[in-house]
Parts: sequence; C-alpha cells; structure tokens
Amino acid sequence: MERKSLIMKHDLNFIPSYTLPINYSIRNFELVDLEQWAKILTAANEFESVEKALERFNWEYQPYLEEVKKRVLFIENEQGQVIGTASAWFDKDNIAMGRIHWVAILPGYQGKKLAKPLLSVILQRLSKFHKEAYLKTQTTNNRAINLYLSLGFRSTDQG
Repeated sequence: MERKSLIMKHDLNFIPSYTLPINYSIRNFELVDLEQWAKILTAANEFESVEKALERFNWEYQPYLEEVKKRVLFIENEQGQVIGTASAWFDKDNIAMGRIHWVAILPGYQGKKLAKPLLSVILQRLSKFHKEAYLKTQTTNNRAINLYLSLGFRSTDQG
C-alpha cells in the first residue's frame, strides 16, 4: 500500500471519556520540559534527532509559548517521568479548527492503554477553544487509524 496522508476530523461536541491506568497522570507543558518533549518525539521516530525536534519546536511553537503551556500535555508515570505527549493545537490558516498534533508515547510504554485517555483529554482541551478538530496521519498506519476511529474521528480525504 502506498503511503499517503490521511486527514481525519472530529466533532468536539461528542468526546468519549477514557481514564488513565492507575499510577499515570496528565499535566501541562512547562518550559523546562522542552528537551523531554524533543526526546519523546525522537524516540517515537517523529524526528531523526533531538536537535531536529528542538528546531521544529522553535519554528512551530516558539511564537506561541503561552498557548503551548495550555495546549501541550504530558503523561507521567508514578515516578514523575514524562513518557508521552500530545498537543491540542490549532490550524494557523483556519484558527477556528483545532488540531491534534505531535502525539507520541515512549516505545517502552506503548500498548499500556495510555493513548485513548491522552487523546480524550486532548479532545476535551480542544473543545475549550474549538468546535471541531482534525489530525493528519498516514494511510499505512492502521493502528493509529483504528485508534482515531474508536475516538470518533472520521476520514475526510486523502492527499
């Protein structure tokens, strides 16, 4: 199957609720978390290096640091180690549309029932600012597509 971008949308009036497994918590991003954010996304193969992740953060998020503090979340384990992240971001070309962005969980914590609760909280956060949201994924990422469908996302187009 050819790898293509897939855009999925969500009506933020209907958000399923999932609770985190015991001993995990979700918290907001703080500026001291910048390197942790980059390490998680690099470990999840979103970037080839921490340096590239930091460059992307600076390009995309630096102008909006107050929004970052409200819209970027982390999952922590019981030791307080940051092990996952996701952003309740926005589309700069269509500010009315929310965007789920940079979802990643460290490989050692994948499969532990953390993604649905994280995304549920991200959707709730987005609903404070937007009426609908979208995300981009790849047509070859069946696991992510099934996760997003189970949360109420619908495919809109491929491109």
